[in-house]
Formats: sequence, structure tokens, C-alpha cells
Amino acid sequence: MARAIWKGVIRFGEVGVPVGLYSAAADRSVSFRLLHRTDLVPVRQHMVHPVTGKVVPPEQIRRGYDLGDGRFLLLDDEELASLEPPPSREIEIARFVEAPGVDREWYDRPYHLAPDGDRSGYAALAAALHQARAQGIAAWVMRKKAYRGAIFSDGERLTLFTLHAPEEVIPASVLPAPGGRRLETREIALARQLVEALEDEFDPSAFRDEYRERVLELVRAKAKGKAVPRAKAPRRKPAAPLARALEESLKRARKDEKRRAA
Repeated sequence: MARAIWKGVIRFGEVGVPVGLYSAAADRSVSFRLLHRTDLVPVRQHMVHPVTGKVVPPEQIRRGYDLGDGRFLLLDDEELASLEPPPSREIEIARFVEAPGVDREWYDRPYHLAPDGDRSGYAALAAALHQARAQGIAAWVMRKKAYRGAIFSDGERLTLFTLHAPEEVIPASVLPAPGGRRLETREIALARQLVEALEDEFDPSAFRDEYRERVLELVRAKAKGKAVPRAKAPRRKPAAPLARALEESLKRARKDEKRRAA
């Protein structure tokens, strides 16, 4: 059974809803140990002085802020600790906004929120958010760090997404405006038909980490003394004119649809 990584109380107005916070995503990437080439002993990383090449022990390392002109401003651990937000166990909802009220680039990491004790307040908040088609904009402190987030509801369960800070978000407006030639009516129609032909329900199983699977297959095979043939990269056809590429893609999509139906 999943364990909560943090527990607190959602506050909005005078209402308090005890909840547990659970990770909704986990890193499953393959990790490796770095080994010495000769005796295969795991090696360790150290801080090394760039001039002398000698290892610098932790007690001789200081934190410095780069002023940009070759100088560094020294900061003590005590000074930085004094700037940490005061500990709290409250997720305070400052306001509710109509969903979707936050652009996609603001969202960072997803979490599940589950009731911790009394379920009546949790159920009421979940139902209210869902019926109002709203999301709660919240703030809380977890592990000495302040967070902002958005709380969603599917009618029964609550989900929390942490939000990036304003200085971290890069709006699309800073990018060059899309240019190019004016599309023909036929090209737009073909593109729309292709989109309609590829419409389907979201299938999470289709988004596998194929590299991870190939690495694990290689590990299992080598552990048994077997060899795994290397996959060949698919050949790419030269780029065709847009209309012809859309027509070929549409034909292939319709064939695949018939094959699945059969």
C-alpha cells in the first residue's frame, strides 16, 4: 500500500480538510554504478581543487553566489537557514479559479491527495470543485521549501499539481511568430482528416519507455550469458511535399483503423 510522503490540512475559509500527499509520478529510469575499469570497484565522486588537483574535504567548502564579474559573495549555512519559510502543516487555498484557469506551462509535478481521517470535508471539497468546474490555487511549506500549486477534482478524488515560479515560466510569446507560406485549402482539409482518422482514447500503455525496456532486456540476457541483437534504426524517406505526405499518412491511418476493427 502506498505511503503518504507528507501530511497536512487543506484550509479554505474556516474549513480544514486533513489530507495525505502521495506521489503521482515516479522516476523509473535505469541507473548505473560507475566502476573502476581494472578491478570493477564502485568509484566515488569528490570535490577537487581546479589548480592543485587535490580533494577538498567538506569542512573546507563554502557556498558562494556568483556576482557575474569574477567575484563571489560568501553565504553561511546559518544565514541561508534563517531565510527558510517557517514550518507548517497547512495547504492554504487563497482563491478558486475557473478550470482551466492556469496555462499548461505552469504545471510541474503531480500528487494525489487522499483523506487522512475524517472524509466528510474531503468529499465536500471534491464534489464542490468538480461541480463548480474550478481549481484551488494553494500555498504550503514542505521540507523547508515553499510551494504553490493547483488542486483539481474528478468528483471523488483530489489531485495537486505544483506550479513553477513566475521566473521559471517561459511564455510562448517570446518565441518567433510562426511563419511560412499560406496553406492551401486542400492541405488544411487533408490535415483535419488525418487528425480525425487518428482520434482515439488515451492509452497510457502505448507510451512505454522503450530504451529502458531494451536496457533491462540486455541486462537479463548478459546475466545469462546470452547476446542481444542490436536494433536497426528505421530508414527515413526523403521529405515529400506537404499534400502528398498528408495523403500517404491518411491512407496508412485508415488501413491501420481497418486492421484494428478486423
